[in-house]
Amino acid sequence: MAVQKITLMGNPVLMTPAAPVEDPTAPEVAALIIDMKDSMEAAGGIGIAAPQIGVGKRVVMFHAPPGDDPSMDSTDPQRRAGLQERPLTVLINPEIEILSEERRSGWEGCLSLPGLRGLVPRYQHIRYRGLAPDGSTIEREARGFHAVVVQHECDHLDGILYPMRMEDLSTLQYVAEMERLPTQTETTLVESG
Repeated sequence: MAVQKITLMGNPVLMTPAAPVEDPTAPEVAALIIDMKDSMEAAGGIGIAAPQIGVGKRVVMFHAPPGDDPSMDSTDPQRRAGLQERPLTVLINPEIEILSEERRSGWEGCLSLPGLRGLVPRYQHIRYRGLAPDGSTIEREARGFHAVVVQHECDHLDGILYPMRMEDLSTLQYVAEMERLPTQTETTLVESG
């Protein structure tokens, strides 16, 4: 298939709730998944949602550790690059259940908001379920960084970008400024879709 252009903030598809996928095994869904994977890898992301390549369908994919991986609590791009080597999870029509009210704020980025980062509070323990491309059910618990990545990607399916989750918009910053002024508290950086 092909690398698709990443849809940027301001495009209506990112602000519109995505439609459910009726048949996860349909050829057009398989083609969409290939395009999403190619586009995510070309952009250097660890996650992506179908609306980020202009398709309003409820499909996400991500590379995330199978639990809370403290080694990813860094702004170091080399450490984050290791996430791309993690197994890829594809979820169709995902749902999230919050298992704990505990939230933690971490720095998030997004392929649709290039060059920006913001401090976003996220739940630290969730359960997610959805369909795999073969139609089977996927259900997992996730904590920490894994939970953050899943929430970030699933937000895209509901027309939510991470700045809409921020409690303090003064923490929305350009990466170049964050690197130039190393006074930021090091915490989770999610370079997601």
